[in-house]
Amino acid sequence: MGILLKGKPVADSIVARVKDEAEELRRNNIIPKLKIIRVGEREDDLAYERAAVKRMKSANIDCEVLALPLNIDKETFEDEIKNVVNDNSVHGILVFRPLPKQLNEKDIRFIINPEKDIDCLNPINAAKILEGDESGFPPCTARAAMEILKYYNIDISGKEATVIGRSMVVGKPLSMMLLKENSTVTICHSKTENLPQVAKRADILIAAIGKSKMITKDYIKENSTVIDVGINADDEGNITGDVNTEDCIEKAAFITPVPAGVGSVTTAVLADHVVKACRLLNK
Repeated sequence: MGILLKGKPVADSIVARVKDEAEELRRNNIIPKLKIIRVGEREDDLAYERAAVKRMKSANIDCEVLALPLNIDKETFEDEIKNVVNDNSVHGILVFRPLPKQLNEKDIRFIINPEKDIDCLNPINAAKILEGDESGFPPCTARAAMEILKYYNIDISGKEATVIGRSMVVGKPLSMMLLKENSTVTICHSKTENLPQVAKRADILIAAIGKSKMITKDYIKENSTVIDVGINADDEGNITGDVNTEDCIEKAAFITPVPAGVGSVTTAVLADHVVKACRLLNK
């Protein structure tokens, strides 16, 4: 029977440290502040927004939400982004993605300066991940997966790590982060031939493909560690991961649940990034 790697203890340990750092900044009259930019009212955006606002409050970080209409035009949207970038009271900027079809994420990537880009939208921060440079900001979800492995002392050096998913939000950056820690990394995706056989080689399997309960015991190695990054909704509206936990837990040594796994750590990492950005901007 595998052990569930709960996200709450990991998040609590990060937030305890971040809260102390935020309080130290406040004693010097520096108020760490996150600005969330949301276009429209997608239910998953609103759920993440609620979680992020709650987390910032617990970490002693100010948080504001800029809610923009779904039909906002490109020029107005970019002007709104520039106004937030130029606001010296804001230290971290989080833009909810995906954007509606009339807006292009690529058009705003360089508008947000790397020092305030706390979820790796700017290609400069993405390049820093590739170089193994920790001065930038990796995507919060990718780092959350790494924090779970670190907290639970999962040995990844020299181990086979397979990431199923190749997005810039999780798959690609997380692969580079694992590589930096000396894992032997394989990246798979929906077009990978014989995916179950390839995945089954992994000592650490990261599922980030966005398909509810796709990963069954046929995909995992005996006594492996399975990190489920997926957030999906089943036909009944229940939150599910990419991993069929009930099917896999007898075979895996460790597995993260959904909910209460990677997602709960992501907002803690977000808080950490805001405080880090605040320190960098107030050197």
